[in-house]
Amino acid sequence: MHRLAPALLARLARARPWAPVPRRGAAAGGEEEPFVFLEYEPEQSEVEAMVVAEAMAAAAAPRRPRQPGRERRERGPVGGPDPSVPPSGVSCSGCGAELQCRDGAAPGFVPAEKYRSLSEGPAGAAGLRGAVCQRCWLLAHHGQALRLRLPPEQHRQVVSAALRRPPRHGRGPLLLYVLDVLELPDPVLPQLPGLLGPDVPAAGLLVVGNKVDLLPADSPGHLGRLRQRVAAACAQAGLRGAPLVDVRLVSAKTGFGMEGLVSRLQRSWRCAGDVYLLGATNSGKSTLFNTLLRSDYCKSRAPDAVDRATVSPWPGTTLNLLKFPIINPTCDRIFRRQERLKEEASKTEDQLSNEEKKYLNHLKKQGYLVGRVGRTFQQQKSSPMVDFDPDMLSYSIDEDPRHSPRKREEREEFTYNEVKDARWCFDTPGIIKENCVLNLLTEKEVKLVLPTHAIIPRTFILKPGMVLFLAALGRVDYLQGEKPAWFSVVASNLLPVRIATLSNADAVYEKHAGQELLKVPMGGEERMKEFPRLVPQDITLEGIGTTEAVADIKLSSAGWVAVTAHAEDKLLLRAYTPKGTALVVREPPLLPYISTIRGARIAGTAAYRTKKPPSLVENLKTTGRK
Repeated sequence: MHRLAPALLARLARARPWAPVPRRGAAAGGEEEPFVFLEYEPEQSEVEAMVVAEAMAAAAAPRRPRQPGRERRERGPVGGPDPSVPPSGVSCSGCGAELQCRDGAAPGFVPAEKYRSLSEGPAGAAGLRGAVCQRCWLLAHHGQALRLRLPPEQHRQVVSAALRRPPRHGRGPLLLYVLDVLELPDPVLPQLPGLLGPDVPAAGLLVVGNKVDLLPADSPGHLGRLRQRVAAACAQAGLRGAPLVDVRLVSAKTGFGMEGLVSRLQRSWRCAGDVYLLGATNSGKSTLFNTLLRSDYCKSRAPDAVDRATVSPWPGTTLNLLKFPIINPTCDRIFRRQERLKEEASKTEDQLSNEEKKYLNHLKKQGYLVGRVGRTFQQQKSSPMVDFDPDMLSYSIDEDPRHSPRKREEREEFTYNEVKDARWCFDTPGIIKENCVLNLLTEKEVKLVLPTHAIIPRTFILKPGMVLFLAALGRVDYLQGEKPAWFSVVASNLLPVRIATLSNADAVYEKHAGQELLKVPMGGEERMKEFPRLVPQDITLEGIGTTEAVADIKLSSAGWVAVTAHAEDKLLLRAYTPKGTALVVREPPLLPYISTIRGARIAGTAAYRTKKPPSLVENLKTTGRK
């Protein structure tokens, strides 16, 4: 038996004057499509291609117009459960939950038909490896999240049990707490001392402030000020002294600060023990896990053997423990890594390839701070070879060509020697935030509320008797004050901001809540009947100058309003959030000079033109232009 490269086989196939005809029943005998992520989907077989073509033709056919007022139904769960089938013992490669088909509302559910097709093959339960549960599949393909029966107590129980495991390798784990800087003061941070406790053998805590790429630079040195605010929040929560190793600012999405974080971990922690990622839901833990998986912190072969965690805007995407092996940072590896970083830092944007430039420009549109995360140690992959019989290249005129079934690509697996002494990085379940407005919203509404691109601040100048609406999720009334004040909104660019007068504000809310003008929540009167009413809270502030905000009014997780007023001008405000959600007055403000990021005032309105500051690439040589 000889071997030919796929390219040569393709050339031979193109040179044939006839079209090969598959044997009858060959297509039907193929394996069923694996239940995997989009990026891991194999190529379609001929039968699958015909089905897709028929579906596209049916979609192109003229359809009856939808009746007015009739909404499109959301895609619901596909397939039913089978309580008689025991759990698989195999974890979902997206969220880490054990795959099962017994309970459709429990984590790790796979429809019974799909479960049997994967588990009853020659490989048995091993056929489920690499598969994802129905929840992760809907998140990845349709952006929808199934409601699961997983109360906050169970989340804490899983995290607490993981932290209280006996120390491996004679040393407790390092805890990497991921904090969303937009959520300061972090609602989960005060719970950490209780989670750790005296019986937790943790060797240290490193706090990572994530999503700094979403915030504009309101003044020079704003990152140092943000880092001080994160450190102050840790101290206020009782985390200080020896347990707190360091505070870092990163963007797991754009890569800013990630190379520095990897260097910090390898320099101080090295490979002394395991590492656990902790944090609230939607803090970016899964994104950080995926970025570390593709960095020098992970063993070079691991990205091919470890599936990436499900990443979506819906809170609580990680339901169990996912992990990857940490590389041992020997002196030689650290030296080679530093050489790579020096070489990359000496490059200018013009020296990058077209593909790198395109990706860099894509990241610049998403965030103000961008970093390039690379790998020093790459796993060499041999080009795939195809077994063939030379006699199969010659055919009789009366004989159909024979086709061997396409083999499914073998999944990478770790050997025993690779993992017996390995240190692991674990992604734990996100701790659910209580009193959070996101818990009241649907999937579509969450996508509008959570910022995914660089936030462009919107500034308005209001007089006493004027009202500011942030969608239908928050409201700020300017009740009393001697002079006009500036209100800068820092929230998702997709959320509308509306200005009204105090006399007609209630009427505006009653008429437009649930409608297009206020946008979120959406669904009209029926949606607003079940949505909690807005609850007021009076706030008194005293201005410190026309260029510096005195405080932030944080409207739960919907965003915040920075208030800037004349010096010694006393303001009486009344802020509203939905009942059961948290309203926080943050003093000092997170971005005190945010009102200066604005253009000229729009004539005849209370609004200023918006202005977006330029993006900064971290590890790239500038061309000298200011």
